[in-house]
Amino acid sequence: MTIPPHKYQPKYRFTKWLDDRLPLIRLFHDVMGGGYLVPRNLSWLWNFGALAGIALTLQIVTGLALAMHYIASSSEAFNSIEAIMRYVNLGWLIRYGHMVGASLFFAALYIHMLRGVYYGSYKAPREMIWLIGVVLFMLSMATAFLGYTLAWGQMSYWASQVITGLFSVVPFFGEHIRIWVLGGFTPNTATVNRFFVLHFTLPFVILGVVGLHIWALHRKGSGNPTGIEVTKAEDVVPMHPYYIAKDAVAVGVFLLIFCSLLFFCPNIVSDPDNYVPANNLVTPPHIKPEWYFWPFYAILRSFTVDFLWVPAKMWGVIGMGLSVFCWFLLPWLDNAPVRSGRYRPLFRLFFLFFLLDMAILGFCGRQPAEEPWIRLGQFASLYYFAFFFVILPVLPVFEKTLPVPKSLEESGYPKTTVPLNQPPKKGEGA
Repeated sequence: MTIPPHKYQPKYRFTKWLDDRLPLIRLFHDVMGGGYLVPRNLSWLWNFGALAGIALTLQIVTGLALAMHYIASSSEAFNSIEAIMRYVNLGWLIRYGHMVGASLFFAALYIHMLRGVYYGSYKAPREMIWLIGVVLFMLSMATAFLGYTLAWGQMSYWASQVITGLFSVVPFFGEHIRIWVLGGFTPNTATVNRFFVLHFTLPFVILGVVGLHIWALHRKGSGNPTGIEVTKAEDVVPMHPYYIAKDAVAVGVFLLIFCSLLFFCPNIVSDPDNYVPANNLVTPPHIKPEWYFWPFYAILRSFTVDFLWVPAKMWGVIGMGLSVFCWFLLPWLDNAPVRSGRYRPLFRLFFLFFLLDMAILGFCGRQPAEEPWIRLGQFASLYYFAFFFVILPVLPVFEKTLPVPKSLEESGYPKTTVPLNQPPKKGEGA
């Protein structure tokens, strides 16, 4: 985006004094106010980045409150959570808010990332925005897993046993790494302490990476549904008040959904076994993680045969790791000259199959490790990797794209009359 943004000019004596010493108002103006210009044709799918930020804020606030009462001990962790639920004022609200908030955070994150794939948000010149976003995704997955184990119920305990057991596939040093991570041969008090410290610390690391993500976004500007670069003043509007108001509507709907889940069905995706204290002598009949890990868990279980002298377990770990890392490789896997899926009919078809494939993987990850779910998960895993490593690189060779408009006005969006250096008049829109 080559359009110069409107610069902040303090008008009052106090704001001039503050701007000279601590330019907080200028920072807000440049990041979220009239100093940041965005394309005027952004759809509601562009609101999910802000919704993920709201959910992250809820997670940090409720997490801090929970940390004040949580006891990081294998003998007291489960009891401390029950005490929070029963005896701390509004403890049930804080704990359930943290649980529901995690699900809504990942829901917003997945929609945000899938929107980026469909509209080519990873293509030049926004590769760094995408790469930092994938790093955020990986950090969020690690934080969520650590938090899930802290409940120290049956499912949490055995999930930590299974996932840390994956380190044992590393040649020569695998078992030593697993013991070092656990602080012993099996999950114990040292494990709870380590996971609690990491779970408490990583959200603040995520906040720092979010700052980098926003910085990278402001360097190159936001994309838009057409995928074309906006170069005219009439193609953009100030972030405030136009998209701040739009985000406010989305946040209202988000909070409505959040409160509905929180007050009426907070355990809708939780496993009943996690309300049973951890017992290292009794294995649950079906060990599974939280819903946002199900697709990757299904890929982990899809490798059942040793191949090339490599055991199936190692192939499963490699496959699960690659299933996350391939999102990082998207800017180099897709060389199509057209960004937006709107003008790529074949890509749009394959992308719809990819969405269905993700749903199938999630369903298979929820089911027991038995037929026909293992077989179905294998076919779904095959298409998952084919989408990234075969379809995206090969598709531009024979895909016939639709004509791409040269401007937003040509694509059907009316010309805006909003002046960039003045606040909007009453009743005036984009």
